[in-house]
Amino acid sequence: MYTGSVRNAVLITGASSGFGQEFARIFAKEKYDLILVARSQDKLEELAHELKEQNDILVKIITADLADPKSAKKIYESVIDAQLEVSILINNAGFATYGRFDTNDYQEELDEIEVNVVSLTQLTKLFLPAMIHAKSGRILNVASTAAFLPGPLMAVYYATKAYVLSFSEALSEELKGTGVSVSVLCPGPTKTGFATRAKLKNSPLFRNATNDVSRVVKAGYTGLMAEEVVIIPGIGNKLQVQLLRILPRGIVRRVVKRAQRES
Repeated sequence: MYTGSVRNAVLITGASSGFGQEFARIFAKEKYDLILVARSQDKLEELAHELKEQNDILVKIITADLADPKSAKKIYESVIDAQLEVSILINNAGFATYGRFDTNDYQEELDEIEVNVVSLTQLTKLFLPAMIHAKSGRILNVASTAAFLPGPLMAVYYATKAYVLSFSEALSEELKGTGVSVSVLCPGPTKTGFATRAKLKNSPLFRNATNDVSRVVKAGYTGLMAEEVVIIPGIGNKLQVQLLRILPRGIVRRVVKRAQRES
């Protein structure tokens, strides 16, 4: 495992699959050194080997479960101990629970908040000071078009993504003039393992998903490097967000519930 000094390293959470894996590949092609974080060591090792062989870069892997409240600090300490420097932070890890709030598993929803909100906030808090000191850095937080809506049958997930959007926008304004930019990626339903874990793959929302992982990540990468604040991939998603903002909230709630109800 590499322990030398690395400049321009990109730290990506949830790097073993989906958006995280694709972000790792796109940054590797651009010759950035990588710090990949996920729960699955086997998947991380396989990805790290692939990226090092194909791109002649340095890759450090950190196995961590972000549902553990101590994980963010352990990740930070592991990066510091290895004398690595994070210039780009991609807070990508996240998952959803599906069903009525009163019947869903309590611990699973607490873990969802820990991963989607608390760990994202902690990692940002820990790595941001060095970026400000260097007067250079980029942070990308992965939210969702769900951030703009209430989400019956996925109440906690939608609420966590609303936090990510609000937090990211506020932070981007606070950091103007520091050399550090903050962006938030808000993709619509996309064909990844996300829907399967959330037990949503048979819902109309995901059964008709047309978004592609590579296109979403390319839009996220381009927006991040251009220092866009809110990145919504796809014209259809942009129009949908604007339309739902002007509809009565009662109608929006019913539409979302209907779209997510499994057939």
